[in-house]
Amino acid sequence: MPERRPFVRLPTDVFPVNYGLCLKPDLIDFTFEGKLEAAVEVTQPTNQIVMNCADIDIITASFVPEGGEEVNATGFNYQNEDEKVTLSFPSTLQKGSAILKIDFVGELNDKMKGFYRSKYASPSGEVRYAAVTQFEATDARRAFPCWDEPAIKATFDITLIVPKERVALSNMNVIDRKPYPEDAGLVEVKFATTPIMSTYLVAFVIGEYDFVEGQSSDGVLVRVYTPLGKAEQGKFALEVAIKTLPFYKDYFNVPYPLPKIDLIAIADFAAGAMENWGLVTYRETALLIDPQNSCSSSRQWVALVVGHELAHQWFGNLVTMEWWTHLWLNEGFASWIEYLCVDHCFPEYDIWTQFVSADYTRALELDALDNSHPIEVNVGHPSEVDEIFDAISYSKGASVIRMLHDYIGDQDFRKGMNAYLLKFQHKNASTEDLWDCLGQASGKPIAEVMSSWTQQMGFPIIVVDQEQQGDDRIIKLSQKKFCASGPHTAEECPSWMVPVSICTSDDPSHACHKVLLDGTDATITLNNVRPDQWVKINPGTVGFYRLQYSTSMLESLLPGVRDLSLPPVDRLGLQNDLFSLSRAGMISTVDVLRLMEAFINEPNYTVWCDLSCNLGVLSSLLSNTDFHEEIQEFIRDLFTPVGLSLGWDSKPGEGHLEALLRGLVLGKLGKAGHKATLEEARLRFKEHVEGRQVLSADLRSPVYLTVLKHGDSATLDTMLKLHKQADMQEEKNRIERVLGAISAPDLIQKVLLFALSDDVRPQDTVSVIGGVAEGSKQGRKAAWKFVKDNWEELHNRYQGGFLISRLIKLSVDGFANEKMAAEVKSFFESHQAPAAERTVQQCCENILLNAAWLKRDTDDIHQYLLQRKGPPTV
Repeated sequence: MPERRPFVRLPTDVFPVNYGLCLKPDLIDFTFEGKLEAAVEVTQPTNQIVMNCADIDIITASFVPEGGEEVNATGFNYQNEDEKVTLSFPSTLQKGSAILKIDFVGELNDKMKGFYRSKYASPSGEVRYAAVTQFEATDARRAFPCWDEPAIKATFDITLIVPKERVALSNMNVIDRKPYPEDAGLVEVKFATTPIMSTYLVAFVIGEYDFVEGQSSDGVLVRVYTPLGKAEQGKFALEVAIKTLPFYKDYFNVPYPLPKIDLIAIADFAAGAMENWGLVTYRETALLIDPQNSCSSSRQWVALVVGHELAHQWFGNLVTMEWWTHLWLNEGFASWIEYLCVDHCFPEYDIWTQFVSADYTRALELDALDNSHPIEVNVGHPSEVDEIFDAISYSKGASVIRMLHDYIGDQDFRKGMNAYLLKFQHKNASTEDLWDCLGQASGKPIAEVMSSWTQQMGFPIIVVDQEQQGDDRIIKLSQKKFCASGPHTAEECPSWMVPVSICTSDDPSHACHKVLLDGTDATITLNNVRPDQWVKINPGTVGFYRLQYSTSMLESLLPGVRDLSLPPVDRLGLQNDLFSLSRAGMISTVDVLRLMEAFINEPNYTVWCDLSCNLGVLSSLLSNTDFHEEIQEFIRDLFTPVGLSLGWDSKPGEGHLEALLRGLVLGKLGKAGHKATLEEARLRFKEHVEGRQVLSADLRSPVYLTVLKHGDSATLDTMLKLHKQADMQEEKNRIERVLGAISAPDLIQKVLLFALSDDVRPQDTVSVIGGVAEGSKQGRKAAWKFVKDNWEELHNRYQGGFLISRLIKLSVDGFANEKMAAEVKSFFESHQAPAAERTVQQCCENILLNAAWLKRDTDDIHQYLLQRKGPPTV
């Protein structure tokens, strides 16, 4: 890793008790004026006050000790690199209470961080701007000078001076609204005092919105704010929020602490959403659902994001991490419990199986790299905080909490959570504090077990063998670190404390034996297991590890895939483990292709989703060979039976998962050039465009993708026209994500230029470029060249932030030769992107892994794909 910048936290000799903050934004000049009157406590005499401050000009500052004379600051020394300002005073400030007054001005920037402007169109089509905030992790300092560290909590009294026809919102309810004496067009809106809270959770929004409202069963007023004229699209999120608040209140046994909560859709928004206390901000696509034009996966996404952000109201906002090192606890926990919540609200989503494909396998993949990082990372400088908002903090965090919950059991887990929230409410806590509470509640060695998962990177592969002794089955387990590049060879091999459970074909969904593997090996005797019964490790795919079974054990499990006696999540886990072993060179890819063919009767959406994903990786890898068409044929053969049985139109009594599966399968067949699918897609696309028969929302992505993949410039023009006409951000995004499927080089260029145009919101440019890189081998080269050629603009647009990491990953991860790895590395040596340094290293490592995989297995895969089609050998 690169040099860590020197970093010092703020001094503790002066700390805030209350921030009285008044802000007056100018939505025309994009500036704002601010007045801060902070009640502070001086703990030891000093003649200076150090605070965080970025892109703000202080006009005057003074200090008024309780019962004493006002002292003006004589100097403001900005340390821009450290985002700090030092206020110097002519005399010593004595211990005790005081008021610090600061008048300042700032700018409403266009970088989607701090206090920024967001562009939207009024219903009549006129361009306007809202002023909105995004402070996590270290950007409250762009809106007002403050002690911008999560542990320095205070209360806030916020007043906003805004145009009278605008909506003004903040964390708390409005307590007073009166005309502003100096300008008849403005009003002064005053909000109630907040509880004690961290600066990164403060929020305010000034703009034009409609809303829908309701009340949860425990009396909290819930509103969902939408763009003008779209109140209807807030109803789904409102229902979810109203069900979710009482669910968490009951789960944690702690009431929601504020009188109201607002959920609001923001047009320009870098993240998915942000859990500001009482005023949660969202991308439009993470909040708005239109009954006609939203697809099933969007509904599910909105439900998960609402569940995630509302969980933070307790876990994160009421009890906050002491420092960003513990960010994973905040995010991993919310990323786990959002599934618990959605499962409660929508049992028909089978969401826990989807967790395994969406979070668990993604985390395993990233964490097998040499350039991964432990869940707990010591961070200092703001640019280092940005880069840990990644799949390790979120997805691995959620996966190890899921494993922990399973190991402790729900009842003790809830007991420990409740103790933790009560003990630390309105305060800050660290990871160890949670382990203590859970350990006390369960009587298990939680801190010891969990530190092996959070303080070292990576995870184990458990090698399994068995032998039959009379009526007993002897199982032998051994663990070593799993590496994406193959078996771990270093002298020092880390080990983990692994909760291992085992089931047999007698009862595939329940563990008949549990053990904590705390050394390198263990031998377990299972009584009364007949020779014809199979044994499966890690039922439910809950333990965070990979498995390598002996050949005979694997052979005995395969019929369970074909006849579906193995539960879906275990069928998925088995296939995913083997796929990753093939990438690591521990087995041949051909073995995985053989296994994949056993999924021909698979009914489960999530299992297909994971298979599809892995085949996508393989297809992308083989686009570097001259037999790319053969893998397309394999994909067509595998997906055709399920495609035929689903058909194009939903049948009576079908639900959410069938809709998701149909979209997945038709998209896969269409992309792979399945003739009948392509013809039907073209037909339906034509009717859709001509307005004769509008495509159902669930069919749009697969149809758009299919016609573009096999389309020409007229197809692309039609898609761009649909994009322009789309009223919903979801439809615009849907189109943006598939444009990259187009294959002609000149059209690929056209899509890339479109990505940077004003027609695409800044946060969505990334997915257009990413779609081009994923679309084809030509697309990959073109996207990378485009990123290099437009680096200044792209980097400036995202200023560090995690969007830049995502952009880099999407545009280079698919390459598969050593020369490209060297090129990527050298480009970023001369074009610094501090928040993406680790991402660049991970990408280079992935490119080298792809290259090795290609070299190793190409010939075998080619042979297999050819002989599959040849005459059967006798």
